[in-house]
Amino acid sequence: MMSMTRNAAAVSGGVQGRIQPIAVKRQRIVSIDALRGLVMLVMLVDHTREFFYLHAQVSDPMTIATTPPGLFFSRLAAHVCAPVFVLLTGLAAWLYAEGRALEQRRAVASSFLLKRGLFLVALEWTIVNFAWTFDPTPAIVYLQVIWAIGLSMIALAAIVHLPRTLVVVLGLAIVLGHNLLDPIAIAPGEQGHAIWAVLHDRGLLDLPFGGQARTSYPVLPWIGVIALGWSIGPWFAQAVDRVQRRSRLLVAGGGALALFAILRTINGYGEPLPWQDGGGTLATVMSYLNLTKYPPSADFLLLTLGTGVILLSAIDRMPARVTTLLAVFGSAPLFFYILHLYAVHALNIAAGLVLGMDGKLVSVPNVAALWLVAALVAVPCWFACRSFAAFKRTRTGWWWRYL
Repeated sequence: MMSMTRNAAAVSGGVQGRIQPIAVKRQRIVSIDALRGLVMLVMLVDHTREFFYLHAQVSDPMTIATTPPGLFFSRLAAHVCAPVFVLLTGLAAWLYAEGRALEQRRAVASSFLLKRGLFLVALEWTIVNFAWTFDPTPAIVYLQVIWAIGLSMIALAAIVHLPRTLVVVLGLAIVLGHNLLDPIAIAPGEQGHAIWAVLHDRGLLDLPFGGQARTSYPVLPWIGVIALGWSIGPWFAQAVDRVQRRSRLLVAGGGALALFAILRTINGYGEPLPWQDGGGTLATVMSYLNLTKYPPSADFLLLTLGTGVILLSAIDRMPARVTTLLAVFGSAPLFFYILHLYAVHALNIAAGLVLGMDGKLVSVPNVAALWLVAALVAVPCWFACRSFAAFKRTRTGWWWRYL
């Protein structure tokens, strides 16, 4: 099992374990890796659905009448993944520069955030998109979560220079207030369409070299989330007691869930799609929890971030055997993200060849089979992540931090 005694947490896993010459060496915060590993396994299920459940694709928000409960709650569980990724990215940026004087901490974090953000944006356009399509010249390039994390990191590179109080206010204002911008729509061809499609309204952008790009993850709400992640960094400082940290996480998570319950119950601001009485308990609960992800509504972020920070507090109390197992995924998240996309896509094509489907993608018959396929993919990925993490610890080149 990989060592858990490197430096503090990483920016999407690429920083945790990087030893800085001035920073104070500390034990790795295993709960951060473990939470990241947990949500990545849930993400694996959802991405397996994208390839192996073609007959029952879901919309955003989901259509309750045509989405079976098993599929609905599988998709709902995956909603927590992107918010946790982005929140932990902001947290890890703070931990990356911990132990330095304030201005030096901001400068070091800002420099790394800018460079790694640009790296992730480039990665989305190339290696990640190819994993989804296996087409070197796709008609449409889909700009998804890696793109959103990259742009959020670039934005955070500037935000970290603000006082922490202002960062908290900015993060909360964006997360809770961005739905006020929903009525604004800029049509293709109108001035500002490209910027608005990147920031808040999914859209297609014409590329100068031909083809189009779809902004699947409008980035403005995610900038608010990453700012909040940076803001909670001091809770994880070495001088802070673990019990005190868990208490703060519980209060923050409970407050977010309480505010979600209030906003969602009154059916007013916070979610474009109002919930309805479905004529039965299950249908009503599904309607109540059916939230918009693209871009994530205020209610969506309150529910998922509240759940995420409570999970982070709970994982800190879990047995070491469990957290260490999960942390293998979470300590090499970028490697796992790319690996699992290629693995699931290739597995589907191989299954199609075995079944004589002439290259067509295979769809499994039910949600249970979907989870089984994901579990089968997870096992070799775990060993691959463990080997990669062990290999990376032996590397000394500066560019390894970007992986």
